[in-house]
Amino acid sequence: MPVANFGMLVGWLSPVTPMLQSPDGPAPEPISDEIISWMGAAGFLPLILSSVFTGTMADRWGRKFVTMLTGFILLVGWSIMLFSLRPWALITSRLVAGMAGAGCYVVLPMYLKEVASDNIRGALCSLFILSQNMGCLAVYIAGDLLSFKVVLWICIAIPAIFLLGFTFMPETPVFLVKQGKIQQARAVLSWLRNTTLDDKNLEEAIQQLRREEEHAKYLEKASLKSLVQDKTMFKAFRIALFVMALQETCGFLVVIIFAGTIFARASESINLNTSPNKQTIAVGVIQLLGSIVASCTVEKTGRKWLLAGTSLVTGLSMLTLGLWFYMTSMCIWMPGWLPVLAMCLCIFADAAGFQPVPYVITAELFNFQYRGMVNSTVTVVCALSDFIQIKAFDPLLKLLGIHWIFIIFSFICFLASFYAATCVPETKNKSVEEIYAFLEGKEFKNEENYNSELGTETSQL
Repeated sequence: MPVANFGMLVGWLSPVTPMLQSPDGPAPEPISDEIISWMGAAGFLPLILSSVFTGTMADRWGRKFVTMLTGFILLVGWSIMLFSLRPWALITSRLVAGMAGAGCYVVLPMYLKEVASDNIRGALCSLFILSQNMGCLAVYIAGDLLSFKVVLWICIAIPAIFLLGFTFMPETPVFLVKQGKIQQARAVLSWLRNTTLDDKNLEEAIQQLRREEEHAKYLEKASLKSLVQDKTMFKAFRIALFVMALQETCGFLVVIIFAGTIFARASESINLNTSPNKQTIAVGVIQLLGSIVASCTVEKTGRKWLLAGTSLVTGLSMLTLGLWFYMTSMCIWMPGWLPVLAMCLCIFADAAGFQPVPYVITAELFNFQYRGMVNSTVTVVCALSDFIQIKAFDPLLKLLGIHWIFIIFSFICFLASFYAATCVPETKNKSVEEIYAFLEGKEFKNEENYNSELGTETSQL
């Protein structure tokens, strides 16, 4: 629900901008394009700052506490607009709500990974992007059918309901073991797996968590310095950083922003008698369908090849869009259905793998000691990329033209596909130890050897 609400925050500007800029709109005075631009960027700017310490907070106070805090921040952010719709209030509202993005993108993937069984964690983590796209689509539809105030109250109601419901949800077993609360962790894991406390598989899972915690005591405290010094872990960090950075700079935001123009240009040669809001809703539906495909296929296809395949399709779609705009700018006739098809395919492929899979891979590459810090670092890089893309889009558009922007983005997608196929390990149904053994080019050692290497203290467990 917080991720869905953050998706509403991302998509909210699209349907309400005409309302805010109308002389008869809800704002005391029409909102300028410059303010709208800053409102769009303000949703991502706090991510750069808050992501630095959100992972540390999750490691210190728990995943559940930070998740609850995320819902509370969203509630406060949306509520600001109940008191004022002047420019300062609109930007402040987006800044406050944007702080919740750190909880959504850093802590929630950690929570999902740590409560999920290995055989469903990919599908569960892929619901992360599905929820975001559901939020976008919901606010698109609401903005087209309902008044400004009703849409705002819906956006406020989501985090309010979440805070009430999530109060009864458990802390993750991983964090409880880290705190030494073994019996509580066993009870939570029993509830999550819907089994009895004396279940043999449950005891094995608890012992695995205890072994990981005991092993963590022999390591240096989680920090960027210790991460860099460990060659295998640093290699995993480079993989996570690279796949996330490529995902964020693939131009998907530009396609969403430019969707209306693509529809408008295409309508010159084909009949597209739909309003801008209806076109936006169509984009949201395609996103949602792609996310559903991702959640259904990520456990069957694996992470590696789903990422490589969808990034390749996204790149081909971007290249088609770039070439279409270039050819039409040279007064060469091209079919109007081609950019619409390419845009829809780009949005679908991106949502079906290129967007969700990097989150799954990043969550699976690290143990709980480093997971929060890595997620925070990666999110800072991604948020900075989003902010720069939104603010630099208009100057680059005037300097290079839309065709070159799409062509450049297509090569970034091709690079992501090549990198996924050649460098990214398959993490499906694998423990962190198995993944690291693969990265080191070694065969994974069995449990007895693993225990003996940790020393007699670990073996006595």
